Amino acid sequence: MRFLKGHGTGNDFVILPEGTPELTPEFVAAVCDRRRGIGGDGVLRVARSAQSGVEWFMDYWNSDGSLAEMCGNGARVFARYLATAGLAAGTVPIDTRAGVVRAVIGDETISVDMGLPKVYGESSARVGALQLPGVAVDCGNPHLVCALPAAVPLDALDLHLAPEHDEQFYPAGVNVEFYVPVGDLHVRMRVHERGSGETLSCGTGAVAVAAVALANAGRDTGKVTVDVPGGRLTVTFDGAACHLAGPAVIVASGELSL
Repeated sequence: MRFLKGHGTGNDFVILPEGTPELTPEFVAAVCDRRRGIGGDGVLRVARSAQSGVEWFMDYWNSDGSLAEMCGNGARVFARYLATAGLAAGTVPIDTRAGVVRAVIGDETISVDMGLPKVYGESSARVGALQLPGVAVDCGNPHLVCALPAAVPLDALDLHLAPEHDEQFYPAGVNVEFYVPVGDLHVRMRVHERGSGETLSCGTGAVAVAAVALANAGRDTGKVTVDVPGGRLTVTFDGAACHLAGPAVIVASGELSL
């Protein structure tokens, strides 16, 4: 079985080209194992879409073998693969379990139209002894965005275990983001993704944090810079949609022994 490996700001994925058979949770978890497999935060299987007018479907799986509705960095890496393979150029629609997104493919940067996230409520998360209020955001998948108090360094958080959250997010779970302001519409964040653990970057998580930062600034349009451990993403709100942009690269290809 042929595979490729790619990442978007350190959020890394195993890419399985068109023609790969349907996946199983056990297979995905084995492939994503960083010691016994290829290693990755998830698997992107390239498939044909059943959606009218859309050619490609992104079959995305978390590293533990669970299905996910959407992955912002995954969509950008998926688009980079299509461009590298000569299957797409310019603007390409991509079908996902959360609906169709549109990627704009550049030489270094890929931008994805993520629609508009929905900020819909309040909740909280616990990390160790630290209880933090949070804002629930729907980006096609669920997020809980928590601002850190000034006295708590972002780098000091222990995200080895999943943060505790309230029952509204069960049984599916939630992606939990922690952020601190850096400047005007500029934040730093870390994330614990359901099904993958802490990752170096999360595209939908960056969108969720950017939406909260923009709302806190009393604005509904603007460009938010989001620094993640793996690099930098930007999220631009134009009133009709938001656009997630950043680098996306293919780093390797090979053959997987079954």
